[in-house]
Amino acid sequence: MSAPASIGVTERKPDGLFLQRLKGGDPIAHAITWLAAASVLLVTVWLVAQLWMQSTPAIHAFGFGFLWSSEWDPNAEKFGALPFIYGTLVTSALALAISVPLGVGAAIFLSELAQPGLSAVLTFLVELLAAVPSVIFGLLAIFTLVPLVRDVIGPALDKTSGVFPFFAGPSYGVGVLTAGLILAVMTFPFVISISREALLAVPREQREAALALGATKWEATWDAIIPFARLGILGSIFLSLARALGETMAVTMVIGNDPKITPSLLAPGYTIASVIANEFTEATSNLHLASLILLGLVLFLITIIINAGARLLILATTRQGSAT
Repeated sequence: MSAPASIGVTERKPDGLFLQRLKGGDPIAHAITWLAAASVLLVTVWLVAQLWMQSTPAIHAFGFGFLWSSEWDPNAEKFGALPFIYGTLVTSALALAISVPLGVGAAIFLSELAQPGLSAVLTFLVELLAAVPSVIFGLLAIFTLVPLVRDVIGPALDKTSGVFPFFAGPSYGVGVLTAGLILAVMTFPFVISISREALLAVPREQREAALALGATKWEATWDAIIPFARLGILGSIFLSLARALGETMAVTMVIGNDPKITPSLLAPGYTIASVIANEFTEATSNLHLASLILLGLVLFLITIIINAGARLLILATTRQGSAT
């Protein structure tokens, strides 16, 4: 006796199921989003390949010695990247040393302690500050920071040169310290905005639980809210660092543009982005042009290394937090 046929059940052919999914949009959406994600990798590989190919004459001429050579003489066609790497890292580190504590403190105030109306007004001003073009910051630095460093901050710091040798020497106004200060002003809004969003993303229950256990407002913020938002705060720091590493115009206007390594922060310096902006259009020889492009590749690699370190730090912090 044959088995009874299923009532109300119709078999779907594989082709019909695929056409139905195609009509629903899943395969098309998957293909489009996959191409969009792959384009990021393709653009990165293309960029590195172009920089590598265009800088081949400098790579063949100097090799890895390009990274630790301090000589930069276009007339003699001798080029080294160390003064520019030093200036880039020092100005960026100085900027973060100033902007991160101030920015995180301001973000805590805006998200946890300030009145809603005051927080809204100050947040708007912070976002407005982040949208100011860098050349405007450079002009403001020339008319405000340069005289201030030359006449007030530099002489005051020079008196401490016996204890802190990196403040020794004459103050010209333009220099590494001035560049670090203007970079701190430029990265300050990024630290505030992203840290504030990370703090606001903490669940309300996290705050209420700490307050219910008898914690004060500050204790709840410090012990319950900030640890919960630490990944977002770290992200704001590294995003600001990436902005500081690649900043060109404002730094070029106030750093002094001197390709020398000096321990004093009051002395003029140079950064990778600044030397590329200053000399790229004036490079007459192929080796000079290739050296500038190689500097761009070095800056790109520095950014990749720092971002990779940031990812590893965030991953380690996440695992530590999940383990506890």
